[in-house]
Amino acid sequence: MEILAAIVVGVLFGCGIYLLMSRSPVRLIIGLVLLSNAINLLIFVAADLIRGKAPLIPPDALRSAEATADPLPQALILTAIVISFGVLAFALVLFSRTFKSTDATSLDEMKTTDT
Repeated sequence: MEILAAIVVGVLFGCGIYLLMSRSPVRLIIGLVLLSNAINLLIFVAADLIRGKAPLIPPDALRSAEATADPLPQALILTAIVISFGVLAFALVLFSRTFKSTDATSLDEMKTTDT
């Protein structure tokens, strides 16, 4: 399972980087989404994907006797999702405003509008 997840992370990173290097703002935004999803999956794969119970320990015990899920990667993923959503919203608004003011759909066309 971890090998498959590692392959999926690699493919997502490759596709995201490829799309980020293109000259189209739409592809750039899609590449940004793919890259953020690849990072989220990478954190899950690095956390060993152990299925367990909720990380609750009884008050009289020092540690849980059973395998518990690690809450730290889940918290990091939630934070990364919120940050990537904010970056995506900013990129969409930036592209929308740029398109309205320049009518350019390519980054090369946007270069020629500099005065």
